[in-house]
Amino acid sequence: MISLPIRPIDDYSKAFIHLPILYMISLGINCQAADKINYTKPPFATFASQMTDGLSGGGKFEKPVWNLHDALNLPDWLSFNVEHRTRYETMDGCFRGGCKGGDQQIPIQTDVFLEARWNGFRLGGEFLDAREFGSDEGSGINTTSVDDADFIQGYLAYADQNINYSGIGGEVIVGRQTLNFGSRRLVARNVFRNSINSFTGARVHLLDYNNWKLNVFATMPVLRLPADETGLLDNRQQWDEEDDRTWFSGAFLEVFDIAWNINGELYLYHLEEGDSPNNLTRNRRYFTPGFRFYIKPTPGEIDFQTETIGQFGTVRGSTKESDGKNLDHAAWMQHADVGYTFDHPWMPRLALEYDYASGDKKQNDNHDQRFDTLFGARRFDFGPTGIYGAFARSNINTPGFRITVNPRSDVQLGVSHRAFWLASNTDTWTTTGTATTALRDKSGNTSNYIGQQLELTARYDFNSSLNFETGWTHLFKGAFAKNAPNAPEGKDIDYFYVQSLLRF
Repeated sequence: MISLPIRPIDDYSKAFIHLPILYMISLGINCQAADKINYTKPPFATFASQMTDGLSGGGKFEKPVWNLHDALNLPDWLSFNVEHRTRYETMDGCFRGGCKGGDQQIPIQTDVFLEARWNGFRLGGEFLDAREFGSDEGSGINTTSVDDADFIQGYLAYADQNINYSGIGGEVIVGRQTLNFGSRRLVARNVFRNSINSFTGARVHLLDYNNWKLNVFATMPVLRLPADETGLLDNRQQWDEEDDRTWFSGAFLEVFDIAWNINGELYLYHLEEGDSPNNLTRNRRYFTPGFRFYIKPTPGEIDFQTETIGQFGTVRGSTKESDGKNLDHAAWMQHADVGYTFDHPWMPRLALEYDYASGDKKQNDNHDQRFDTLFGARRFDFGPTGIYGAFARSNINTPGFRITVNPRSDVQLGVSHRAFWLASNTDTWTTTGTATTALRDKSGNTSNYIGQQLELTARYDFNSSLNFETGWTHLFKGAFAKNAPNAPEGKDIDYFYVQSLLRF
């Protein structure tokens, strides 16, 4: 791994870091805190394109107090937003197979969103520049952190908010777009991660405003390019491409307030994966059905969430062109949590959580039981990703608790703790490397106890345009993390990050 001192930041990255400050000065923006209104807080991510849609409209999220729409006196039918996030992150120690030392990096994300609306039509585009400074050959850089100067959305949509006066709204979206469904455990627009998944295809969205919502889609995943380490380190620009050998489709139904404020979701996804010149795959051919029931947190009330997911189909053992053998795939995942929000001005909430995702039981038996999280996000369940990302929704068995509190409307504090075991002690700790370097004891003789993770987070919203967040995570290594074949030094891990987000 890289030693702790990072390489000097070049003039290009300095320009990106200072861009938001220079922009505020040039506009002469009045830096006063926004009025206190009970809006939903957007995630700490580039999110302008998600704040409205063709059926439910806007109003859920507060308009940035510093915004280009008002500054440029744009018409109501046109949206124009710029968002910029800068994060510094450092990790002392390591957990991946064969690694040494720590690492530190500066991921930078700049997003431009433009959308025009006319008589139910929407024509939109979103441009993302996601870079990472301070990385070198030992950092394990990949396309989850870098996507230089490319379009993650470019779509045409048409919506009718009341089809034939039926009370049901419908919208069709075609082109490149991001997807975000349900709990986001299988299909998500990434938040903490520096790059963002996108897909090209068509989606139909139907909404019975007080009763149910249905999304049906058929898409090709977009491949972020370049994918080689040299190209990523050099910040080489290459246009992303659709993976025309892979199709991802599905249907997602959500029913509101079935009974006693319980909401329900039922869904089925299908992934049909094939090799392409820019992407050798394991030829995953999965059906992934699932359902979720939940009650939203409310002061003075108990809330809960339970999600059950199955997965079956075929997959190959590696990405090698010579590997043409299909393995029978059957896996599953379970999430459950129960929480209580105290009726207090600080709105403290305590939640007990549990996650299980199956692992492969035996190598070379023509079967595969390792759960695949598809295109889902994991930060909200298992802690920060970035250069850390110690846990994923695969081959894990993990209980934990979470406490959040809001001492002021503009401050959010959180603490979480989890213990982690391998679901199968003969399978891989999946985040620790490649097929040849990841920690795995095929004999199962090493303990399946990975360790415990403690996380502290704090967020401060100066106003609706300027947000700050920081966090610290400590991984107490258990027997598997210390003693598995190819395990690094047994030292515990400390990960720290601080980030700012500016919305215009």
